[in-house]
Amino acid sequence: MAEHGPEPEDVLPSTTCSDPFPLPTRTLTLESSRARQLLADGRWRLAQADAAAVAAVLARLTAPLPERPAAAVRLRATDRDRRLQRVLRTAVHHLDAGAVSPPVAALLAAVARALLPWHGYPNPPAAAAAPRYAADAPQSPPTEAGESLLPGLAALFTTLRATHSPDASVLTPPAEQWRARHTGGFRHHSKPGPGVWAAETVSCTGCGGKDGPWTVTCDWRRTTLGCPCGTVNREHGLSFSEIWLVLPEDGLDRRR
Repeated sequence: MAEHGPEPEDVLPSTTCSDPFPLPTRTLTLESSRARQLLADGRWRLAQADAAAVAAVLARLTAPLPERPAAAVRLRATDRDRRLQRVLRTAVHHLDAGAVSPPVAALLAAVARALLPWHGYPNPPAAAAAPRYAADAPQSPPTEAGESLLPGLAALFTTLRATHSPDASVLTPPAEQWRARHTGGFRHHSKPGPGVWAAETVSCTGCGGKDGPWTVTCDWRRTTLGCPCGTVNREHGLSFSEIWLVLPEDGLDRRR
């Protein structure tokens, strides 16, 4: 399907070139513009699982900040960052649960990518083996830039959720497939017990290589890893976030 550039009003606010840590919002802008066009054309009506995921993220997007005394400036700043972190984690949870349709998965992944600076801030993951999607994130994320995304996303998710009705037929548009190249390892994370994390680096089933360069392809139902030796691995066990969120944004242009 041909891509169309977003109309001016569809472009989500982003950081400027002067920001030391610009948010990776290019994919979010494209996915949001595409979603708005599909909704305007009446080509997207959510199934129950999709509606539940969208409603959960929407609740995080619109969550009010706690009431604080006027003097609690530092706590107020932490509250703002925590809200963004909860949006990110809720999007990742539903993305990796495997219950949503491809177009909803693509939108959730774009939201998560844009909010990556809040993966470990203000509350780091509970275990050392937990995914570290944003190892080079700033100590203090650009909160103003992150919060500027919330109104547009809240409006989009509100419209999307409203398409679901028990009496309406489901319409699920196709999600755009993508291909990327990645040099380096992919880590598969699991939680075998309460408070227990395990992690392993995925290796090629043909040659045992772990650093690629991998050819990554995804249709939002299955992701495959192609090794230079010619082996294509579809049974790697990686979740969407374990692949999508470690890819550099400039490597995501090769869509097909």
